[in-house]
Amino acid sequence: MKKIFFIAPLFLFFSLLISCSETTDFSEIVEIVDELDEVDGEGEGDTNGDTNNDDEGDPDPDGDGVPGANCSNGFAGEYPCANYDLTGWMSTSAFGAGGGNDCWGWTDPDSGKEYAIYGLDNGTAFVDISDPAYPIYVGKLNTNTSSSTWRDIKVYNNHAYIVSEAGGHGMQVLDLTLLRDTTIQPNFYEATAVYTEFGSAHNIVINEDTGFAYAVGTDTFAGGAHFIDLQDPANPVAAGGYSGSGYSHDAQVVTYNGPDTDYTDKEIYVGSNETEVVIVDVTDKANPQLISSVGYSNTAYTHQGWFTEDLSYFITGDEQDELQYGNNTRTIIFDLTDLDNPLYQFQYLAPLSAIDHNGYVKDNFFYLASYTAGLLVYDITSIANSSIGEVGYFDVHPADNNANFDGAWSVYPYFESGNIVISDMASGLFIVKRQ
Repeated sequence: MKKIFFIAPLFLFFSLLISCSETTDFSEIVEIVDELDEVDGEGEGDTNGDTNNDDEGDPDPDGDGVPGANCSNGFAGEYPCANYDLTGWMSTSAFGAGGGNDCWGWTDPDSGKEYAIYGLDNGTAFVDISDPAYPIYVGKLNTNTSSSTWRDIKVYNNHAYIVSEAGGHGMQVLDLTLLRDTTIQPNFYEATAVYTEFGSAHNIVINEDTGFAYAVGTDTFAGGAHFIDLQDPANPVAAGGYSGSGYSHDAQVVTYNGPDTDYTDKEIYVGSNETEVVIVDVTDKANPQLISSVGYSNTAYTHQGWFTEDLSYFITGDEQDELQYGNNTRTIIFDLTDLDNPLYQFQYLAPLSAIDHNGYVKDNFFYLASYTAGLLVYDITSIANSSIGEVGYFDVHPADNNANFDGAWSVYPYFESGNIVISDMASGLFIVKRQ
């Protein structure tokens, strides 16, 4: 709508010119309007070549947002679902991007506003979802170097930390309190800081209890954990690293208060290291110590995992087993009650062939972004009895559930409101909520 109101007075102006002139070069008018289209809504360095193919049935990508669609009789609008309603959506193209990847979230401690943070091929978008039916595109931080399929974001102390596999990217830092004062939307932000002790990175994790970040899959420490001190959030400082177990694709780091009292109050790193899960004591940054590792059968690519809230079990996904072995969507559970002796507990096979990607635990639920199957939600209340089960889903890729790298990349389930953000690789940012 903004563009229509802006251009309409210009046509009135041109019509006056026409009435006062014997001849008019209409090509000049078209040229001027085209230039306005190029400028409107775009920041310096932003690319607007949307190459994604939105799923059939997606809402109008030119809209500011979409009103909610309740899940009824297995569908919310065009989207297959169970127990989760669609409350909002924005197209990837609305952010001037050709594709999406990771997502995370931030709640403003002053206003209580909830913001979704959406990783894009060419930057990172910040979206106010306080009214999820009408999300507001607040602003964007363009990539530090070049575009990339891979970008990852975490938040600590009101700052976002962003890494990418783009060459020479480093870690961007953005003070999220800047979102409060944005009067022109979308605004194009400059990074608060850029950490340059590594170039590319696949992922970043943060232990919010200690204020240390762990970049993984970097071009340092053999791809293992690269430690970063965030005590001063806008001025990250290198703090060492761990290369003893090779490349980590993803990880979780906690201040341990689980059942193994030998490690109470220690800082424990659990890495998904391609062929195994590794457990490392990283309390002493100058002398990290491998505690143990654990594997499983039919290993293809140990991708990512998350602790249960009591720190007794670790729920893991293998990103390529569905392709390599032909099994259905597989979730692998390890018993970590004894960190020195982790054990394979059991596996759960969903009734789908989709590839699993990123999964997170909140309370007694595991929220899994499973590419073409979208969001899958498992009840893990009986995990100690080797039992979990699906209690809901929202399929952002209704075309199919095939074992392909399309659809949902990640999910953020931690907003107090119950809003859940799903980042789709092609069709955009989805906001859903349990019924």
